[in-house]
Amino acid sequence: MEIQVLGSLAAQERGVSVVPSAAKPRQLLALLALHADHVVSVPTLMEEIWGESIPRSASTTLQTYILQLRRKLTAALDGDPRRDAKDILVTRFGGYLLQVQPGRVDAHEFERLATSGGTAFELGDYRAASDQLRRALALWQGPALVDVPAGSVLELEVLRLNEERTTALERRIESDLRLGRYAEVVPELRVLAARHPLHEGFCAQLMRALHRTGGSWRALEAYQRLRGSLVRELGLEPSNALRELHQAVLSGDPDHALHPATAD
Repeated sequence: MEIQVLGSLAAQERGVSVVPSAAKPRQLLALLALHADHVVSVPTLMEEIWGESIPRSASTTLQTYILQLRRKLTAALDGDPRRDAKDILVTRFGGYLLQVQPGRVDAHEFERLATSGGTAFELGDYRAASDQLRRALALWQGPALVDVPAGSVLELEVLRLNEERTTALERRIESDLRLGRYAEVVPELRVLAARHPLHEGFCAQLMRALHRTGGSWRALEAYQRLRGSLVRELGLEPSNALRELHQAVLSGDPDHALHPATAD
């Protein structure tokens, strides 16, 4: 089975979609897919669907949703004598497990590549880091599970994925900066800084890239925009690291400006 969660939910078995149209079965499928090959407990599934207001009929209703998912799988298997829907959506003690071959869930592949890229980054192999992280980020087709109503469990999963995406993006850009690709990342960083006006990491990277491409005054403008947003929205000044980078740009210190600014 091929499953996509980094965008709209999509799941195919033998080229046939097995995604249900009803909202709650979609939630179940999404949660089971994110934890593919691991048991998701019945209480966790119930919490996702009903939150704290779990009805007395929850157990029976949950079994009905599981049956609906298995019917979609049965139709996709089209009478294959070697496999049954229960071999894919497996009942285990206390919960259910979605059996998926390695590399078939895009979120898992993203995490694998992002981890590999992060390791290369820590080892100073910035070319490999940039390549691996670029491949990881290319798997995203939009916001995670954009068409699935998220309960309390899925909401945290989506938040985690989005944070991992931001971390991977920062590391990929940092790798490119350390490879001297300053001009290449400026347009991307302009957009990121505009979309995330309170994000010091993107602002610092933009300042460094602009400084190294002869746009020091634009780097100072970027700092002032971020400072204005922080003061106006949060009543805070930029971190010490970002203020030091600002001073480095003011003094024309290119060596300092090459170093990444880190938050306090």
